[in-house]
Amino acid sequence: MSHIVKISGKPRASVGTSQARRLRTQGLVPANVYGHKQDSANIVLESDAITGLIKSGARVVDLDIEGTSEKALLKSVQWDTFSTHVLHVDFLRVDINERVRLDVPIQLRGTAPGVVAGGVLEVPHHTLTIECLAVEVPDNIQVRIASLNLGEFIHVSDLQDVPPGVTVLTPPETVLVHVAQLQVAPEAEAPAEEKK
Repeated sequence: MSHIVKISGKPRASVGTSQARRLRTQGLVPANVYGHKQDSANIVLESDAITGLIKSGARVVDLDIEGTSEKALLKSVQWDTFSTHVLHVDFLRVDINERVRLDVPIQLRGTAPGVVAGGVLEVPHHTLTIECLAVEVPDNIQVRIASLNLGEFIHVSDLQDVPPGVTVLTPPETVLVHVAQLQVAPEAEAPAEEKK
């Protein structure tokens, strides 16, 4: 279940690409805070704090801006090309009693017998759209694959480990995992010997 982390930031007076680059060279990350019928706020955060927040898996933060604290959901993170540096972050203001809608990753648990038998595990969807209280956002939704044989599927409707209070909005017929038969390409025939 999501835990709440405190993070501090400062107002950002100027915006724009060149200003954002300057901030990043100083070890800072530009961010926006929006929602709850309030004006959007441009802020700046320490790069190390953002990296730590993302690594912790926390989705809800106590966002402190010059002594004013509010609950916010980490809504989106923009990475550089190599996914090593955070370029920008968006936060959505939330109320602890408010239900939010967002995507969370799935986590596969176990080893599928169909893979051991030579099949290939296919995962067409890596996230689920859910709705729950802002302070109860799960880090992931577990998908048990220990009984998945060749040719079998796991649909959203088959999920067993959805936390209480979480509503899955992804359609129930959506395939999350499938063990497919490995297709072996036929060997090309050797060219016939030329007649003498």
